[in-house]
Amino acid sequence: MPGGTEWLLIVLAVLILFGGRKIPEFMKGIGRGIREFNDAKTNVKKEIEDGMAEKDVPKSTTPTSPSQN
Repeated sequence: MPGGTEWLLIVLAVLILFGGRKIPEFMKGIGRGIREFNDAKTNVKKEIEDGMAEKDVPKSTTPTSPSQN
């Protein structure tokens, strides 16, 4: 993980490469990407939990044959 000095250099490089006017657009795009990633992560987690819940529920519709003793 970058420390304070590294972050400062990264910010300066971004300012030089993109200029001050493009940074809000750039950050907006990053924010959308993070939001989409988190939404997808939440959906996958919910599907896994739903699948596990279905597996735990015993099926009551399965016919049982009488024992022949």
